[in-house]
Amino acid sequence: MTNDLFTRRKLLAAGSAVAVTGMSGLIVPARAQGLAPTRSMRGGSNNYRPGAPIVDRIGGGGFWMSGTVRRAGDGAPLAGQRIQIWAHTTEGHERDARSHGATLTDENGVFRLEMPQIVPAFGQPHAHLAYDSDEFETVFLRPVMPSAKDTSLEAHFVLRPA
Repeated sequence: MTNDLFTRRKLLAAGSAVAVTGMSGLIVPARAQGLAPTRSMRGGSNNYRPGAPIVDRIGGGGFWMSGTVRRAGDGAPLAGQRIQIWAHTTEGHERDARSHGATLTDENGVFRLEMPQIVPAFGQPHAHLAYDSDEFETVFLRPVMPSAKDTSLEAHFVLRPA
């Protein structure tokens, strides 16, 4: 009986794949029609500084801000994209120039920047990130951390061509 169930499940799975791909015989997973672009978040642009320098690290470090940058539609990773990061930290306020820095995405569209520990501002531990180059539309993010004790935070961008 187990073999019969297994055989039926395989047949149903294969039949679903053929229905998705047509009768080509090629079995591939169904894909979304397109990846929607990220919308700017309310409050994301607060204390933004155009042209913040690209840095290896902001301040003394200890906290990791990371994420990905992909193209809207096909979701392709975007290499060499500039992401600015700033926050209220143990070393400065988010309005201070020393609390701002930028980094570039790698060949897989991944960015990562070390910075001082983020601390609550207005009751919430949060970061600010911006994609602000000319190739794609500007996007500002303001992700909130689940806990002020967290030592990392991720943010992901899906960009629409400008």
